[in-house]
Amino acid sequence: MLLNYKMKTFQHSFVEFIPDYIEEGILYISIKYHTAVHKCACGCGSEIVTPISPTDWRVTYNGETTSLYPSIGNWGLECKSHYWIENDKVIFARSWSEKEIEQGRNLDKKRKNQYFSKWKKRKK
Repeated sequence: MLLNYKMKTFQHSFVEFIPDYIEEGILYISIKYHTAVHKCACGCGSEIVTPISPTDWRVTYNGETTSLYPSIGNWGLECKSHYWIENDKVIFARSWSEKEIEQGRNLDKKRKNQYFSKWKKRKK
């Protein structure tokens, strides 16, 4: 269930280095360092770091807007916000239960293990 109770957008900024001061409403993307950073979309002020890699997040750019996939689930923060950034727009989603969070983390670990075990096999 998606919740669009707050319409919020991000501007994207392609940078080499992530700046010391992160502005609200800007998604900073460093291709060189495989990282995207922004302030939490809920407005709590937390800085959210999303590593860009085959096992973490992907950034897409269509020449005008950016999207970040998969969703951002800030389960370790007090706000526990959950959202996508799609075509520079924030799409809020429902919060997850503790059980769902644990299942999601376990699935992430499983996918990473599968991905890296393929690389280990290729190197042999």
